[in-house]
Amino acid sequence: MNNQATEAPTTVATLTMTGISKHFGGVAALTDVSLEVLPGEVHALLGENGAGKSTLMNVATGTIKPDSGTMVFRGESLDDLDPREAARRGIAFVHQHPAVMPDMTVLENLLVALPKTVFTGGRVDDIARELLSTAGLRVHLSERVENLSVAQKHLLEIAKALAVKPALLVLDEPTAPLGQESVDLLFALVRDFVAQGTSVVYITHRLAEVRELADRVTVLRDGKLRATAVVDDVTDHELLSLIVGRQLDSTFPPKHTGDDEQPNFVIDAITGAGFNDISVSARRGEIVGVAGVVGNGQSELLRALAGLLPLEGTVSINDTTMSARELLSKAAYLPADRITEGLMMRLSVRENAAVSALRRFRGRLLMNRKREAGMVGETLGSLSVKAASLDSTVSSLSGGNQQKVMVARALLSEPVLVLADEPTQGVDVGARAEIYQILRDVSASGIPVVIASSDAKELEGLCDTVIVMSRGHVVDTLRGDDLTEERMIHAAVSSTTQTVSVDDIAEAESDERTAVRAAKVRRFLQGDYAPTVLLIAVMIGLGAYIFAQNDRYLGDFNISSMLLLVTALGFIAMGQTIALLTGGIDLSVGPLVGFLVVIGSFFILDEAPVTSIILGFAAMLGASIIVGLLNGSLIRYAKFTAIAATLTVYIALQGMSFILRPTAEGFINRDVSSFITTKLGPVPVAFIVLVLVVVGLEYALRKTPWGWQLRAAGSDEESARRVGVEINRTVVLGYVATSALTFLGAIMLMTQIGVGDPAQGVAYTLSSITAVVLGGTSLLGGRGTFVGTLLGSMLLIQVLNATVFLRLDQMWQYILQGVLILAAAILYSLARSRRRRRSRRS
Repeated sequence: MNNQATEAPTTVATLTMTGISKHFGGVAALTDVSLEVLPGEVHALLGENGAGKSTLMNVATGTIKPDSGTMVFRGESLDDLDPREAARRGIAFVHQHPAVMPDMTVLENLLVALPKTVFTGGRVDDIARELLSTAGLRVHLSERVENLSVAQKHLLEIAKALAVKPALLVLDEPTAPLGQESVDLLFALVRDFVAQGTSVVYITHRLAEVRELADRVTVLRDGKLRATAVVDDVTDHELLSLIVGRQLDSTFPPKHTGDDEQPNFVIDAITGAGFNDISVSARRGEIVGVAGVVGNGQSELLRALAGLLPLEGTVSINDTTMSARELLSKAAYLPADRITEGLMMRLSVRENAAVSALRRFRGRLLMNRKREAGMVGETLGSLSVKAASLDSTVSSLSGGNQQKVMVARALLSEPVLVLADEPTQGVDVGARAEIYQILRDVSASGIPVVIASSDAKELEGLCDTVIVMSRGHVVDTLRGDDLTEERMIHAAVSSTTQTVSVDDIAEAESDERTAVRAAKVRRFLQGDYAPTVLLIAVMIGLGAYIFAQNDRYLGDFNISSMLLLVTALGFIAMGQTIALLTGGIDLSVGPLVGFLVVIGSFFILDEAPVTSIILGFAAMLGASIIVGLLNGSLIRYAKFTAIAATLTVYIALQGMSFILRPTAEGFINRDVSSFITTKLGPVPVAFIVLVLVVVGLEYALRKTPWGWQLRAAGSDEESARRVGVEINRTVVLGYVATSALTFLGAIMLMTQIGVGDPAQGVAYTLSSITAVVLGGTSLLGGRGTFVGTLLGSMLLIQVLNATVFLRLDQMWQYILQGVLILAAAILYSLARSRRRRRSRRS
């Protein structure tokens, strides 16, 4: 076996990487690594978690810039590669953690990630369905991605990669969350692409997959190239030695021996959402496995045993019957999706490991930081977790090390039961053996261990008892010599084969039609436009009540007055919507409105020449653009938080307004005001313009790259960057658009107050946020509508107007405004938490 890359043949390599080095914060991720991928080959890339495999491929696909080294793709040097350019050249990357935007639909995820050329030659929807079908993904194009299962998100990622007909396809642990049917389909697709000349780099921890697919293999360890060889010329034993740098005696620890103990873990006829009448028992030292085709109730069973879902039946641990509440507080649960459910990605390694065991670190009054650091450090050390420090963010760790942090948290919590859903998903062979030994030691200590895994070989080697589930029922229980991979697969697959009668088919078709209708309703209720229905209903009900109390409410004068107020607030709230969609917020819109009015009061005066008026509007627009650029630059380049950046600008603008106009002076030209407030009947023309702007912005948000990229940046910044969204430019231009729309709102305010008053405008900051939240836009970014914001603005003005017609004290304006925003925030949070629970059950 060679310790250097094999000699290049006469054919031009698809990809040649030479001397690639990359450091993160002084830590070497790659050191002088070279790799060559030939046309029409599957090149396996192996190594422990943190060895540099994903980093090397992120360099190859333009996501990461190397510190040094060169890359040549199909004979052309790649000097300044980014994800967009990589996709254009035919380089596709299926990431271990899918680069998908959870707040966007399946179709929108395809549109934002793929070149326009993919969707030429047919209807967009038809092309998108064909792409999904190619990857074996069966979901509705309008389904929001956050509702997809982990496996479905991976299939969507695969569909995006295959869509560009890649010359180089990089697959990073693609089979980790997939069922056998999807794995077989993926392997068939890989073979088809290779037969057509596509080169495939296949990152995996499963040597069996290397044997099945790969032609050559390269091993990295500690960021350095260890060897490259033809697969047939190297043994598994040699590969394992290269990967871990040491000899591995056995992947699986010895199983439990002895049969004279009483069971210490018994579940008797438990039933819950997704499973029915499950019974199994285990003795001290035994591990229980749960097998079956993915999606047949395994995850639901584990979640119920963890107290996260309700269940009926009996769960007994060490002769003590445990209630759901006791399980919730005393069981340790390791979810399959560590990114979404398992870890708090913005917190440190120490905080993630310690969060379930805080009671162990209490001093007399406060937390004992020294004790916490010592115990956490010792536990993480025993698991060989690789991290720069305990205070590094857990998101900076490799997937396998993140998995170990979850295991550490479980051990530190001193649980009565350990439940692990896909415990070694994305974990290298060395770490996998360590996790197996830890789970065996935990079981031997008297703590029951239950594992659900899609890897039948893993369950065969690790578990003492395995129940096979299909459609939520146990179809076989395997122990001893019966516990084999073949028996598990046979039990799971054969249970899905049933004789179906004509009546059964008719009933199934009827159920399917009902399910389709229910799915449509569900997607609407979960969609961005659902809040608009509620807003319209509330406005109609409130209007009817006010009119019943005072019939002048629907008079022309009141309608005109309200719509003028709505127009001013509406433009400003539209801008605030853009800021929130990016995942930020703009606190400076209120003072900016007042500042722009003050600027206008120096130019747009009675008897002022036309040139002065034009110059005034130009100055107002220029100032708004400068403020937008300043806000965006402080956030993206100076690394201010959105609140800190816009609050700083808020204070500066308010101060400059009072410097320019210490008191209210400079009366606005009445002809200009009359023109801007022109009406068609009781409806101001400016309001009609606002509606047209809303329609245009809504179309752009849903149907153009600008809208997709804006929402992608706010939904998941890292995923958006991976698919080629230029985050800095998108956010900065978003804040410029926010300020430009605020400029239109300032024009409306200027005509209403008629004077340069520095004290005016500040209240629009809170009012605009209230209107946006009422309209259903997320404070977390990524989702929302301009239509909802317009209706939110109208409801807010209606509520404030109601206090006048109902003769309520002015204090009620603030009370009602506060109640509205609180109610909207609570309703949104409840709805989103329900969606997350539903998506985890799907």
